Amino acid sequence: MKVKVNSQCMGDRNCNNLCPEVFEYDEDQLQSIVKFDTIPEKFEDVVRQAVRECGAEAIEIIEE
Repeated sequence: MKVKVNSQCMGDRNCNNLCPEVFEYDEDQLQSIVKFDTIPEKFEDVVRQAVRECGAEAIEIIEE
């Protein structure tokens, strides 16, 4: 599974708080970014939760 944060990100850092192992906040871009090209399997469920809870619908899952 791959994940992308698109330009709709509002920078509320909800995903960063939920799963800091996968998401981090980029102060230059003022939005969250994904730390991995491919999400480790152990984080897939919490990443799916972050997608559901993203108010801006800015996190996209790309299934392989």
